Amino acid sequence: MSKAFDVRRPAFLILGAPGAGKGTQGKVLGSIPRFFHCACGDVFRSLDTRTPIGKRFVEYSSRGELVPDELTIELWKAQVENWAESHVYKPDIDFLILDGIPRNVDQARMIDKFLEVHQVFHLSCPDRNELARRMRKRALKENRMDDASDRVISNRIATYEAETKPILEHYSEALVTNIDATKPPVEVLGDIIARIIELPAYRSIGKEIG
Repeated sequence: MSKAFDVRRPAFLILGAPGAGKGTQGKVLGSIPRFFHCACGDVFRSLDTRTPIGKRFVEYSSRGELVPDELTIELWKAQVENWAESHVYKPDIDFLILDGIPRNVDQARMIDKFLEVHQVFHLSCPDRNELARRMRKRALKENRMDDASDRVISNRIATYEAETKPILEHYSEALVTNIDATKPPVEVLGDIIARIIELPAYRSIGKEIG
């Protein structure tokens, strides 16, 4: 049986509006030893719909309904435990990099039971036109034409503002680092890493990383 969450595990949270670059930064950080990238999309793509929890997910998705927060976090927890059991994620030495989850304050409260968030990196991009441009470009590149519409893009940004951005207020100011997401990705990454290496939690395992 996995002991992934027998204690609260160290984590960093990447937060930002759609198009801010969360996935890009999460993937790069996840390629560094002792950092494990956990994207919300990966959780759902890895879901085994034959399991009891998978069947519960299908019940909602097949009706086009939103999956309840409790079930979302249960799915996330089960998948992280699977990664731990397969030794892809090593909870005793890895930092979890969360991207796309939690999606709202209630979910943030739920994951607090399992994780100790050492820093929230807020990828800030106040220029909503720039966000829309990035989202449209990505949708066209991935051949998701419906997602390139102005209506869909506006709705996604509005949903972020109403539901996800308030997560910043759930954490203390000391835990939130604002990052200028309008910079080139390599500079954004540099700003994130510069903050991480200052943190006591990182320094405590720094000698083991390499």
